[in-house]
Order: sequence, then C-alpha cells, then structure tokens
Amino acid sequence: MSAIPVADDVLDADVAVLPLAEVAELIGLSVNKVRQLLRDGQLLAVRRDGDLMVPADFFVDGQAVKGLTGLLTVLADAGFSRTEMLRWLYEADDTLPGSTPINALRTNHGTEVKRRAQAMAF
Repeated sequence: MSAIPVADDVLDADVAVLPLAEVAELIGLSVNKVRQLLRDGQLLAVRRDGDLMVPADFFVDGQAVKGLTGLLTVLADAGFSRTEMLRWLYEADDTLPGSTPINALRTNHGTEVKRRAQAMAF
C-alpha cells in the first residue's frame, strides 16, 4: 500500500478527522492497535499538521462503519492507492443514497457501494 496521504491533497478541510488517540478511545483499542489497523489497510488515515488523523465519518456508535473494512480490501485489490480510496469515498455521486460512497455506507447501503467498487476493478 502507498504512503499515508496529506489531508490537504485529499480531503476537503471541512471533513472532520480524529487523532489516533481519540480513535483508540472511541473504538476501545490501544493506539498501537489502531496503528496496526492502518498498516493492515483496515482503516485509512491522512496527515493534518503532521499528525495522523482518521476521518470521523468512518465511525458510527463507537465502531467502524459496517462494511468499511471489506470495501477497503476490494479497493486495494482493484489497485487503488490509499489516496485514491479516500478521494473515491468522498466523491459526490448523486446516484448513491447519501450522495457519497462513505455516506452510503453509513446509511446501510454497503452492498451497492461494494458492487460499484468491484465493477471499477474490471
């Protein structure tokens, strides 16, 4: 997988992000375990002001959004870099419920999002 992208290059400034310590507290893991999730491609992070941050949209009710890990695997298998994954997750798409892939995932439309990700691989 590619290096962690800089947020200014990938995400709009209005996208809320959480530092790793907050992510760890939110999901009940150590910061080291969160770093492992990042290394394993189960979460994505960006750098803002030199610090690693994870988009707040990746979490609902104290856990990762259902289907996010599987979607990231599909995108990685399709050859997407981490930067491309983040851009795609936040890309406007009026044909999706929620208008972006990450919002569609958050509203339990993961099957459609994953189907589209798989279709892009071919």
